[in-house]
Amino acid sequence: MATEAPSAHLAHHFPDLQTQEHAARLGMWLFLATEILLFTVLFTAYAVYRYLFPGAFDEASKLAHVSMGATNTVVLITSSLTVALGIHYARQGDKRKTVGLLAVTIAFGAVFMVLKGFEYHHHWVDGQLPGKFYHFTGLTGPGVSMYFTIYFLMTGLHGLHVLIGMGVLAWIALRAARGEFSREYSTPVELGGLYWHLVDLIWIFLFPLLYLV
Repeated sequence: MATEAPSAHLAHHFPDLQTQEHAARLGMWLFLATEILLFTVLFTAYAVYRYLFPGAFDEASKLAHVSMGATNTVVLITSSLTVALGIHYARQGDKRKTVGLLAVTIAFGAVFMVLKGFEYHHHWVDGQLPGKFYHFTGLTGPGVSMYFTIYFLMTGLHGLHVLIGMGVLAWIALRAARGEFSREYSTPVELGGLYWHLVDLIWIFLFPLLYLV
């Protein structure tokens, strides 16, 4: 009796493609858990300093550009939809739609970073900077500079994750354009989408904490 030929995507140390996909998903979820732990440290620092300086954090948050933050929230939520559709069409073996939707997702990420750049520029010009670099005369007092320290740490780290996510999706889109994914094998697209969803989810927590407190 003839045996079924192994998939070209199957690594030699896995017995079958299904086992390999389960291992890849488990590995990604463990990686995402470590990313969540990383941001948990910053969320904890935010909670501690907000408890110590509630008034300062309340007033400093009013200096945040809520309109830009809200726009970026819409941008990232929409990008979650496009990457999810990209995963769907990758599973259907539709190369053209997969590449197109991943490209749109990357474009949304670029829009997010451009808006964040404008926002950082406004804070820089006004002197609303972290720690000892804070020199905005419109709001002074203990705890104000700490708000901007945490603001730049959290949004800066998140922005770095957005850039990494854009790079990952670009690499996956290139592979998709080469026809490397099909109905049989689209796991990398799914894993890249999971990472992007994490980026979006973290921002959904950052926006109310830093802009709407």
